[in-house]
Amino acid sequence: METFYLEYKNELLGTGICLLVLLILKYLGTKAIQKVGKISDINEVRTRLIVKYSTVGLSAFGIVALILIWGVQMKDIGLVFSSVFAVIGVALFAQWSILSNVTAGVILFFSFPFKIGDKIKIMDKEIELPNEVYLIEDIRAFHVHLRRNNGELFTYPNNMMLQKAIALAQTYEDSLESSDVL
Repeated sequence: METFYLEYKNELLGTGICLLVLLILKYLGTKAIQKVGKISDINEVRTRLIVKYSTVGLSAFGIVALILIWGVQMKDIGLVFSSVFAVIGVALFAQWSILSNVTAGVILFFSFPFKIGDKIKIMDKEIELPNEVYLIEDIRAFHVHLRRNNGELFTYPNNMMLQKAIALAQTYEDSLESSDVL
């Protein structure tokens, strides 16, 4: 056992430093995301979801760093990664809408153009009632829960929230009233 410690002293020290740095980055990142969520009055559930996303990203970064620290041969890593990415690429290509909805959910969190409780109008001619006002009840990882005036629950994909024109209902109605005055 002593020979193991002597032989891999640098790698063990590098691993310890890497893990310490990752823990500090996770702590600071979590605090920053929670602060943005609190300042922006964003739902706690959405904030925790973004914290999970950042933790997964940091974990992937940490795995790559540990692979480099332990000196794994690049040709071996290349073979593994090319095989894994080929399978993931096919799966993601087949499920691109899921990935785009998750990405849009993260963008909606940080850009926060609207929040839970806002009333919006979706300017989409494909919707049954394009000028109806919807109440945002929840913003999830893949879709937004909207409540129609008649009480019916309506789900709308996150990526469509970024692609279609959406107006806050109060702002939209105010602009219509001011244009009527002119």
